[in-house]
Amino acid sequence: MALTPLVIAVVRAPRQGVRRAFLLGLATGAVYFAGTLYWLVETMTTFGKLPTPLALFAAAALVAYLSLFPAAFAAILARLRRTLGPRALLLVPAIWVTSELGRQYVWDGFPWALLGYSQITTLPVAQSASLVGVYGLSALLALTATAAAYVILDRGRARWVVAASVAVLVSVTVAWGSARLAASPLLTRGQPVRVAVLQGNVAQEQKWDPALRDEITDRYLAMTRQALDQGATFVIWPESSTPFYFEHDLVRGGAIRRLAAASNATLLIGSDQVEPIKTAAPTDPVKERSYNAAFLVKPDGSIGAIYRKMQLVPFGEYVPLQSVLFFAGPIIGAVADFAPFTAGTEPVLLPVGSHKASTAICYEVIYPNLIRRVVLDGSELLTTITNDAWYGRSSAAYQHWDQAAMRAIEQGRYLARAANTGISGFVDPYGRVLTKAGLFESANLVQDLRFLTDRTVYNRIGDLVAWLSLAVTLVALLVGKR
Repeated sequence: MALTPLVIAVVRAPRQGVRRAFLLGLATGAVYFAGTLYWLVETMTTFGKLPTPLALFAAAALVAYLSLFPAAFAAILARLRRTLGPRALLLVPAIWVTSELGRQYVWDGFPWALLGYSQITTLPVAQSASLVGVYGLSALLALTATAAAYVILDRGRARWVVAASVAVLVSVTVAWGSARLAASPLLTRGQPVRVAVLQGNVAQEQKWDPALRDEITDRYLAMTRQALDQGATFVIWPESSTPFYFEHDLVRGGAIRRLAAASNATLLIGSDQVEPIKTAAPTDPVKERSYNAAFLVKPDGSIGAIYRKMQLVPFGEYVPLQSVLFFAGPIIGAVADFAPFTAGTEPVLLPVGSHKASTAICYEVIYPNLIRRVVLDGSELLTTITNDAWYGRSSAAYQHWDQAAMRAIEQGRYLARAANTGISGFVDPYGRVLTKAGLFESANLVQDLRFLTDRTVYNRIGDLVAWLSLAVTLVALLVGKR
């Protein structure tokens, strides 16, 4: 029902113009995103060492930007209400999903907390993500909110027809989802694999302390041995878990490779990577590019693949519009000891025996199109590595976990998640949590998963619902203009 008040407010005052509707949508967006992203301020002040007024300004700037999308939704609805009349209410789901699609593709993209994610713990409803993705779930929620608004606004019998039709749709959705959960055919298909995720629980202020480098490395090596003793053949470390450059540290990096070779296991190591930039002349100062990367160590100790993070975190790994927001530069220095990260350019599959897995680093997992792409390329198992220590004990880590779980349903794949301070765990292809660790505790989780090759309807059609919503919205605007 979240959109119902906004829809009613916009529709009840069509003569007061698009401008008023825009302001109503802007206010809605401010509440929506300030209430969801409040933890940005603590992240920037505690770990970015930014003064509180500047952190508030930077967070407010992001909230204001994101609020433009609900504002655009309200303005478009008001415009169509004036030109198409009450029929415009039928277009609310398409207009809303179009605004969410914009959040993914406009500027650098920040599709955090889309409306459809609210259903991830209501598994019978969430199963529809295997058909239409998270955008389809957002459309369903926008539809139910609009039906409620219609019942309030209309005084004729038609409102009960609308309410009954939507109730039937929701009932069918729940019934189909329940049947899918009861059958769960994917749980018996594919090749089994025993996977471990490590949650080292290393405090953010300790990660890059040279005096603790050996202690942190030894902790992860010991946890890996413990997982191997439990039969794990694929062990996953969190994002940037090594307090050194894996490729360049022959002692500590060599110990990890030797452990993989001695145990005949595959390890996925989150570590930063640097590479030199070729200069015009030999006498020019040496420059380097930095990447947030994941290294796949094969059972023979060699590096089988390197994935470089493609979607960087704004204000965490780079500063958007840096010439304007120059004051946010200190946040970058808190991330590591070097310049801002460079984005990777290609998804990389990870060889695990004769099978292929994939990984998403940190908030990359909130991009459904990116995860779909690696599954289309042949990924049989989803993994994601992250360091959510930046968020403290706020709701951000829980939001992040829920959004990652949605990818498992969409793609019909098991998901393994390794987070430095939590939440680490495993999700089955239907979104059920198999096991997970709490925040700020050391954990070594081992679980039997499966490599799967089945493809969901969503994997085949992608974000078709979202793109059709965009097309319908544009056509409606053209028709209304004529």
